[in-house]
Amino acid sequence: MSGSQDAVRNGNVVGAQPVGFHTKVVVRWSDMDAFQHVNHARMVTLLEEARIPWLFEDHAPTVTLRDGAVIADLHVRYRGQLRHGDSPLDVLMWVEQIRAVDFTIAYEVRPGGADPTTPPAIVASTQIAAFDIGTQRLRRLTPAERGYLERWRRA
Repeated sequence: MSGSQDAVRNGNVVGAQPVGFHTKVVVRWSDMDAFQHVNHARMVTLLEEARIPWLFEDHAPTVTLRDGAVIADLHVRYRGQLRHGDSPLDVLMWVEQIRAVDFTIAYEVRPGGADPTTPPAIVASTQIAAFDIGTQRLRRLTPAERGYLERWRRA
């Protein structure tokens, strides 16, 4: 794992950290709005940038989600302000639910360097469905995908 990412998955809590995939996401100047906050729509992009290394790159080599997955639902609750100076943002993600064709990821986003016990500025969830690009239909999660996702599920 790179120095900017930390996998925390042994039990529900390791030290003060809850189970989940922890990463940092850099805020670009273009992510800011006129009030000098991270723009609400850009936050969705930053969540995607946090999620991709966890689910679709080297951390999941046996998982075929990178071959086809679609967003089925997205919820973002803005509880505090994030600014350019809070970069890189600390993002903690974990699996909330796994079903036959989809799974739900939960997110907590804090300013960079914030204590992990402080309330997050952003809480979000994304429901992702496995998708067969060739047939343009949803497909069932494979056993390897389910196994990988279970490792990140909170009890």
